[in-house]
Amino acid sequence: MAVGRSAMRKWLIRASGSAVVLGFIFWFLPKEAILQGFTRLSWPLFLSVLGAFLLCHVATASKWWLLMERAVSFPVALRAHFAGLAANLCLPGAAGGDAVRAGLAHAALRDGPKVAAAAVGDRMIDLAALACLMLTGFMLLPEAGEPGEQGMVVPVAMAVLALAAAALFAFPPVARLVWTRWPGLPARGLALRVAEAFGALAKRPVLLLFTLVYSAAIQSVLIWLSIRLAEPVGVHVPFAAWFFAWPLAKIIATLPLSLGGLGVREGSLAALLVPFGAAAPDVVASGLAWQGILYLAGAIGALILVLSGGRLQTRATTLKEISE
Repeated sequence: MAVGRSAMRKWLIRASGSAVVLGFIFWFLPKEAILQGFTRLSWPLFLSVLGAFLLCHVATASKWWLLMERAVSFPVALRAHFAGLAANLCLPGAAGGDAVRAGLAHAALRDGPKVAAAAVGDRMIDLAALACLMLTGFMLLPEAGEPGEQGMVVPVAMAVLALAAAALFAFPPVARLVWTRWPGLPARGLALRVAEAFGALAKRPVLLLFTLVYSAAIQSVLIWLSIRLAEPVGVHVPFAAWFFAWPLAKIIATLPLSLGGLGVREGSLAALLVPFGAAAPDVVASGLAWQGILYLAGAIGALILVLSGGRLQTRATTLKEISE
C-alpha cells in the first residue's frame, strides 16, 4: 500500500507539472491558432505515423533484447517493452515503464543484474544517440559558427555523453571499490552483481557501438515522422533545425516534471524552433498531435498485455526479486 501511495503521489506531481506548463502555453499562445493547427491534419496521415511509430518501438524492443544477449525470447521482450510503454504513458499510480518492462523480463529470465544492466544500458545508449543527433543538427545549422551559439548545446550534449559513459564504463570499478572498501554498506550483493553485469556489457564494444548506431537510426526515423506530422500543420523549418531541436526537447522532457513529457516537450520544441521561422502555435499543435501518437501507442501496448493474460502493474515481490 505504501508503494501504491508513493506511486500515486509521484503521478499527481507530474500531472500537476504537465497541467501548469500546458496552462502557461495556452495562456500565452492563441488557443484558436493551436486548435486550427489540428484541423490541418488528416486521419490517414495520423494513422500512418502511428503505424510507423509502432514499428520503431518494435525495433527499440529488439535493441533492448540484444543488450540482454537474447536471454529471453523476442516475443517476451516485445511484450515487456510495450507493457513498459503503456505503464509509462497511460497508467496513474503504476510502476514506471522501465520497472514494468524489467519486471516482466525478470519473470522470464530470473537474472536481476542482467535485466538491470540491460535496462540502464539501453537508456544510456538512447541518451547518447540523442546527444549525437543534437550535435549533428547543430553543426549543420548555418548559425552554428556564430559566437555564443554553443552556450547551451555543447555543454548539454557533453553532459549527456559523459553520463552515458560513466554509467556504462565507470560504474563497475567504482562499485567494486566502494563496496570492497566499505563492505558494511547496504545492497552490497546487488551492487557487485550489477557491476559484474555492466562489466560484461562494457567488454562488448562492438555490441555497444552497433546499438548506439541502431538507436540513432531509430531516433532519426522518429524525427522524420515528427516532421511529417508537423509540415501539414504549418511548421516549415530546415531539417538541421529539427535534428538539433527535437533531441534536445526530448532530453529536457525526460526530467521528472511531467507525464511523459506532456507540455514540457511541446513548450521546449516551440522555443527551440521559433528562431528558425516556425510559429509557436503550429509547433505546439503538431507536438500535441505527437503526444496523441504516444498515448495511443501506450494504449495499444496495454491492450496487447491484457489480451496476452498479463497485468500492467509490477508486483512488489517481482521488483524485490530483481534486487536480490
